[in-house]
Amino acid sequence: MRVTLRMSSRFLGDRRGNIAVIFALTMVPTIYLLGMALDYTQALRKQGQLNAAADAAAIAAVRPAMLMQTDDVAQSTATAIFGSTANSLPGLSSVPTPTVTITNSGLQRTVTVSYSARSINNFPSLLGSQSWPIGGSSTAQASSAPNMNFYLLLDDSPSMAIGATQTDINTLKKYTAGQPSGSCGFACHEVNPSLDPGASWATNDNLSIARTNKVNLRIDLVVNAVKQLLVGPWSCPQNGVTGGVMQCMSALNNTSYKAGLYTFDYDLNELQSLASLSTVAGQIRNIQLLTVDHQNCVTTSNCNTDYGTDIEGALTDLNDIMPNPGLGSNQTGDTPQEVVFLVTDGVEDKIISSSSGCNKDALVQKVSNTKYRCQQPLDTAICDTIKTKKGIRIAILYTEYLQLNGDNWYDTHVAQFNNPSSSTGKIAQQLQSCASPGLFADVQTGGDISAALTDLFIKVASSTASLTH
Repeated sequence: MRVTLRMSSRFLGDRRGNIAVIFALTMVPTIYLLGMALDYTQALRKQGQLNAAADAAAIAAVRPAMLMQTDDVAQSTATAIFGSTANSLPGLSSVPTPTVTITNSGLQRTVTVSYSARSINNFPSLLGSQSWPIGGSSTAQASSAPNMNFYLLLDDSPSMAIGATQTDINTLKKYTAGQPSGSCGFACHEVNPSLDPGASWATNDNLSIARTNKVNLRIDLVVNAVKQLLVGPWSCPQNGVTGGVMQCMSALNNTSYKAGLYTFDYDLNELQSLASLSTVAGQIRNIQLLTVDHQNCVTTSNCNTDYGTDIEGALTDLNDIMPNPGLGSNQTGDTPQEVVFLVTDGVEDKIISSSSGCNKDALVQKVSNTKYRCQQPLDTAICDTIKTKKGIRIAILYTEYLQLNGDNWYDTHVAQFNNPSSSTGKIAQQLQSCASPGLFADVQTGGDISAALTDLFIKVASSTASLTH
C-alpha cells in the first residue's frame, strides 16, 4: 500500500509529462469538433446546391411561356428542374422530392418550391447520427400579359376625306376649283354628283378627282395604320413571327389576341366580327369612306341636309356587341380582356329628335318638325358606361379636326369647340375624357398616323410581367 502511494505521489509530482497528457486529453473534443465542422460544412454546401435547384425550379414555373400552361404542367416542370440537380447530387441519404405549391390570383402566379433532405455524415460515430438534416424553399412570382380582344372602331365619315397633308389639301383645292361647290379640301364620295346644285351630267365627285390626281386622304392614312397593325411588314424581335404589330406583340407576350373591325358614320358598320388577326386583316380592303347620294342628300330618303358622324351611336351599338371582359388569364373559365380602339376626328354630325339633345354651345339646324342637325364634341356618357359598368378599356387616337378659319360653316358650327387649338379645344378634351387613363393620343394633319396608332397599341398590349425571387 505504501509502495502504491509513493508511486502515485511521484507521478503526480513529476511535471515532465504534463504537455503530453494535456494534449492527449484535448484531442478527444478537438477531433469531435473537427468532425462536426467538416460534416456541417458539407451539409451547408449541399443545402446551397439544393437551394439553387429550388430557385431554378421556381423561376422556370413562372417564365412567360410557362404562364400559358396549366398548374399541373408548371408543377411537373418545376419538379423536373429541381430533380435535374438533386438526382445527381452525391452525399445525400436519399434523393429529395420537392413540394411545389402554385397559387394563381388573376394574372399573377406564385410558385413555392420547398424540400427537406439529409446530408450523410463522415463521422457518424462522433456525432451520434448518420446524417445531418437540411432544407429550404424558394418563391417566384410573375404576372403575365393578358389575352385580349381588340375592337377597331374607325371613323369613315366625310370629314375623314380631308387631304392627308397640307400639300394634299392644296392639291385637292386646285383640282376641285371647277366643281359646283368650288375649291374644296375634302374628297366627298357621291353616287350622283350631277345632282349637286350647279352640276351637270359630266360632274365627277371630289373623291374621283382625288384618286385621279393621286391625292392622299386622311382615311388612306388610317387604312395604312390598320395594315401595319394586322398585316405589316413589321420588324419583330421574335424569330419566325410574320404579320403586323399585333402578331408580334402576341408572340412576345405569349398571349392570344383577336380583333373585330368596324367603321362608323351615321351608323355602325361591321366589316368583321371578332375573329383571328389573319381573318380581320382580309377585311381591311373594305374600309371606305361613307358614300352619300349627293350634296345635302345623304341617302335618297334623307335629302334635307348633310350629316354622317354619330360617334355616340357607334359606341352604344358596339357596347351591345362586346361581352363583359374577363381577366385575360389562361385559367379555366376565364375570358379575354376587351379593348376598344377608336380613331376619329371627334366631331359628331348627326340627326336628333330634340334640339335639347345637342351641346348647349352648338348651333342646331332644324331639318324638319321632328329632326335637328347637331354638330358637337362627343358626349362622354357612353364612354363612362363602357369603362365603368363593363370594365372595358377605351384607347383613342384623335386625328385632329383641322381649323378651317374663314369658312362660314366651320366658323359658326365647329370653331367654338376647336379653340384655342385643335389639340386643346373641347373636341380634344372630350375625347381625352372618353379614353381610359394613359390611352389617348393625337396626331395633327400631316402627322404619322401609323406610328401613333402603333405606339398606342403597344402601350395597351405591353407585357405586365415581373419576376421577384
